[in-house]
Amino acid sequence: MSNPLRPLARRCPSDHHCVPAAAALFVLLATAATPAPAAAPATPPATTPATDDSVQEIVITAARAPEVEYLATDVGTVDHGTLLREGGSSLADALRNMPGVTSSGFAAGANRPVLRGFDAARVRMLEDGVGSFDVSDLGPDHGVPIDPLAAQKIEVLRGPATLRYVGEAVGGVVNTINNRVPGVLPVQPLAGELFGAWASGASAGEGAGHVDGRLGSVALHADAFGRHAGDWGIPGGTQDNSFFTGNGESVGAAWVDGDSHAGAALVHFASQYGIPGDVSRIEMSQTKALAHASLDLDAGALHTLTLDAGHAGYVHREIIPDTGEVASTFRDRETEARAEGLLDAFGPFASAAFGLQAQQRAFEALGAGQDYLLPADQHALAAFGYTELPLAQGWRLQGGLRYERLRVTGTPASGLATTRDFAPLSGSLGLVYEPHAGIKVTAALTSGARAPGLPELYARGPHDGPGTFETGDATLPAERANSGELTVHVEGDGTVLEASLWGARFRGFLYGALTGRTCDETGICGIGAGPLRELDYRAQDARFAGLELNLARTLHEGDAGRFELRLFGDYMDATLADGNPVPRMPPWHGGVGLDWHRAALGAGLDARYSAPVTRLAAGETPTAGYTSVDAWASWELPVKRPGITLALAAHNLGDSVQHNAMALNKDVVTLPGRDIRLSLRAEL
Repeated sequence: MSNPLRPLARRCPSDHHCVPAAAALFVLLATAATPAPAAAPATPPATTPATDDSVQEIVITAARAPEVEYLATDVGTVDHGTLLREGGSSLADALRNMPGVTSSGFAAGANRPVLRGFDAARVRMLEDGVGSFDVSDLGPDHGVPIDPLAAQKIEVLRGPATLRYVGEAVGGVVNTINNRVPGVLPVQPLAGELFGAWASGASAGEGAGHVDGRLGSVALHADAFGRHAGDWGIPGGTQDNSFFTGNGESVGAAWVDGDSHAGAALVHFASQYGIPGDVSRIEMSQTKALAHASLDLDAGALHTLTLDAGHAGYVHREIIPDTGEVASTFRDRETEARAEGLLDAFGPFASAAFGLQAQQRAFEALGAGQDYLLPADQHALAAFGYTELPLAQGWRLQGGLRYERLRVTGTPASGLATTRDFAPLSGSLGLVYEPHAGIKVTAALTSGARAPGLPELYARGPHDGPGTFETGDATLPAERANSGELTVHVEGDGTVLEASLWGARFRGFLYGALTGRTCDETGICGIGAGPLRELDYRAQDARFAGLELNLARTLHEGDAGRFELRLFGDYMDATLADGNPVPRMPPWHGGVGLDWHRAALGAGLDARYSAPVTRLAAGETPTAGYTSVDAWASWELPVKRPGITLALAAHNLGDSVQHNAMALNKDVVTLPGRDIRLSLRAEL
């Protein structure tokens, strides 16, 4: 039997998603696994408006080669043109129009994606398939050192395929793809892009550029970006201390020989941003080294071996502006290495692969940060595998297995150093049915385990950014989530429908609970005892359920252009075993959009409603609903080289008052009001 993954591996050997697959261990257990490729759609479904004549895809792609492949999972992608046109200083900004995706919404520089209500350790942040290496999982005021200006695309991955990266990401994986380690030789000896934009809401200016070239068998890449934004505008004024400044650069090179290549890149990121509702600011920097190799071996059954590694040093300082004093310093050093092998078909299996992953983390906080978390270390080693088993005509069975050994060392509130060992085992099973082109139904079952994170185990005091006094529990067990999802994709006659129904039951769900009391900096707590809200980390069973919908329908296509109507929305419910709601859950959203394309011109209008939140956990306050109206237009100028595109994007045209129900500071922070953005992109 031929291996359906082999041609894909030949086309893009560097692509992590080109090697969905299975381990010998998994074969022995006869459970089968990962998303496998299916036919690419003729007209991709819409999640966010496309730029110019580009399309918005629901795909899983190569980390370094743009292959469009479907997997037995739920995946969404935002393309490069949309990222540049829509703007935003964070990954959450870039994904804001995708159903099921919201944001932590804490600050312009600290706005992490929230997937189906899950955040922090339940959402894994990656850059070209390797961890983002930061402390954004330790607090909502901590940013992710990845900027959308440097991204070629951003993809969201859920379901069984996440097991190749991590076992505990029940929310999903956000992977930023940027080609910093090139995977193929460029077609042209030298090519690149320049970009600039200005936005009215925060008097923001930004610019970016990248260049790709080749020198013999060596592919070269370099990029740089910078942005500056003042305090953002809100209805009737500005939001104090909401500014953001960031810049970054990278250089990379790779040797390429046919279907094999190996290379490395050096990446730097720096930012400074204010904490709205507070007076402090954060200065962040990270230097990261990345390495990647994909070797076409053809050694018996094993024909492709992919290796990835990364190491980063991260630091951020929390500064009191009036004095310039550094109140807290957070340092993080992380290393990650992973290896995957793609196998030919064997026995009844169409494809298989196996992999190993090792991670190490050393965290420390200095100054006032020591009152929140003392130094902690994490060491993890994991083995994972996937396979696919063809069944009857149009049916495929896929599965995955991941086993980890994790050791976490830290010091809880007791003051006694504690080491915890965990051995989470996670597995998945997916069934794919494609009766004919244009119809695909997938069902996936996943059981994933997650070890407690550092704050859940070792938090021991005041965390000034979110204004909380947090206490972890070093005895907390690992949580387990048993989840299921049914996804339907229908395409044809000018209509594209994507619908997902999902649910999860947690055993020992770990969460931070506001008690309703307040505390001072020394830990004296009570009613009105101080400015910090008391937050304790607890474990309790919980259930989650939700649905998501994307519908695109071509209304007319002719000399006047193509008119497309879009409907989109998401809904979720999350309840603890005691009957109370899970804290800080997003409201339901719904919206309608109309897009128009004609040759080099394009335009669109969206209206999105965010429902009020009145079902509250302890210590929470209601959040009003709101409607946001957005619009965009683009024009690709009639010149061949350089290719120049002008774009205009408008957010919150009605200047409505908006608050993020998930943000701990939402009662004192208003989200940005009306913002008009003008951008120019030149492809050289």
